Amino acid sequence: MADSPASAQPRPAHPAGHPVYVIGAGPGGLAAAQALRARGIRAVVLERADHVGASWRRHYDRLRLHTTRRLSALPGLPMPRRFGRWVARDDVVRYLEKYADVHQLEIVTGVEVFRVERAPDGGWTLHASGGRELTGAAVVVATGHNHTPRLPDWPGRSSFTGELRHAAEYRNATPYAGRDVLVVGVGNTGAEIAVDLVEGGAARVRLSVRTAPHIVRRSTAGWPAQYNGVLARRLPARLVDRLARPLARISTPDLSAYGLPRPETGLLTRAAEGAIPVQDVGLIDAVRTGRVEVVAAVEGFEDGKVVLADGTRAAPDAVIAATGYLRGLEGLVGHLGVLDPRGRPTVRGPRTPAGAPGLYFTGFTNPISGMLRELALDARRIARAVAKREADRASRLPG
Repeated sequence: MADSPASAQPRPAHPAGHPVYVIGAGPGGLAAAQALRARGIRAVVLERADHVGASWRRHYDRLRLHTTRRLSALPGLPMPRRFGRWVARDDVVRYLEKYADVHQLEIVTGVEVFRVERAPDGGWTLHASGGRELTGAAVVVATGHNHTPRLPDWPGRSSFTGELRHAAEYRNATPYAGRDVLVVGVGNTGAEIAVDLVEGGAARVRLSVRTAPHIVRRSTAGWPAQYNGVLARRLPARLVDRLARPLARISTPDLSAYGLPRPETGLLTRAAEGAIPVQDVGLIDAVRTGRVEVVAAVEGFEDGKVVLADGTRAAPDAVIAATGYLRGLEGLVGHLGVLDPRGRPTVRGPRTPAGAPGLYFTGFTNPISGMLRELALDARRIARAVAKREADRASRLPG
């Protein structure tokens, strides 16, 4: 997207005139590009899809943000009030499109970056589709938390004669009307898909659970759960865990009799391990009324049936695996020693990994305070760090 003549032209971010490359045109990448541009640093966003916000366009139809409109906006552009408090998927896409346009971000679509390497001048070389080799002063990796669908390699999976899909392929309940469906995984996605199936006319809906989650109301007496998440991040985990227990007893019913006991591990401790609380959008009522049946974890498949951890077998028409995603960073930066054993960046935001100055990551955690809020904060911090690094570099140049 070209700058208009009246707009301020960004200064080069590097003595050689190299821009900062941002990989990914989702919320994190767009926010980082805007924050860099606001500091006069040229940022070029590279996106493998044909549009900004590609992952948001693929989410299921009923999706709404579990974070408030006000705390989900990116730097420099509030979300319109007409979107309501809990913003719908399509409105998120509209917002991202407008965000790129309003801030005149420089975005190149249809370009996939395969590998990032150090350049001889201290910058970075990006190997991309079409045989491109691009040199950047710095790189911001914003390819997303939900990059590569993870489908467990269950024993006997190929023997299942029903339909088996990852939740990434789910759009709505229409194809499942009148059918028996097993949803695997009780994160926010699995819980919401199970409710969508019930409301969409599925004949039977079972929800396979390995570890019972913390379930919270999205809003209690007008107070969003996200506000608690923001406050919780400023307090010791042990204190939050202790305070969350009595609050849970007050706000949510005990579902132990239905197969969802209250977790023994504390809420913030579980969140730090990657298990974000499930925000209730109808699951509690669906479980209590028997419309969603909670069953044991899936262990594998045998004779065309699903084998559960308690030894029982199920024969659903379809299995939807809400089993999470991989970050998919190994090919891109794995050779640089910047990933932990689970394939996640060792650092994020304004910090760069040891031995990789100028390489930044954003959007690879799922914080209890809200991912979009944290992306916005990270964008400003990254831009500040890049500006300082380039100022330090310039001060060391002769003359």
